[in-house]
Amino acid sequence: MTLTLSSTAFENGGSIPKKYGYKHGNTSPPLTLNGIPEKTASLVLIMDDPDAMGAVGKVWVHWIVWNIEPNNAEITENSIPSNCIEGETDFGEIGYGGPAPPDKEHTYIFKLYAVDKKLDAPKGSNKKQIESSMKNHIIEETVLKGKYAP
Repeated sequence: MTLTLSSTAFENGGSIPKKYGYKHGNTSPPLTLNGIPEKTASLVLIMDDPDAMGAVGKVWVHWIVWNIEPNNAEITENSIPSNCIEGETDFGEIGYGGPAPPDKEHTYIFKLYAVDKKLDAPKGSNKKQIESSMKNHIIEETVLKGKYAP
């Protein structure tokens, strides 16, 4: 099986509904996780906006969640699975920070990683710290893309 990430709220490459936007409810979308490799100890989810590079000079981080149990097949709308940890976004907040393009339509990338260990990172860690903690421990990864316009 191949690791996949999907959502009932939008198609891969499709438009993310307004209610998931930072200024329109800031509700995290429902996500379905499939094909989790057997040796997975935990899952990591990172949502970011590479299109922000042109507007703000960096890839904008919108959501970081780690130590998701591998038997978790679903992340329900506006929630996170129990016992997992969230990091700090580029909004300076812990938790989900929805799409908020400052200029034009952006593509948001939800990256799901299957890793062979639980990450020893405290709540509020940033993307760089989580990526460093995962280094050499990623078994498989997949992406889900969604577009959002202001």
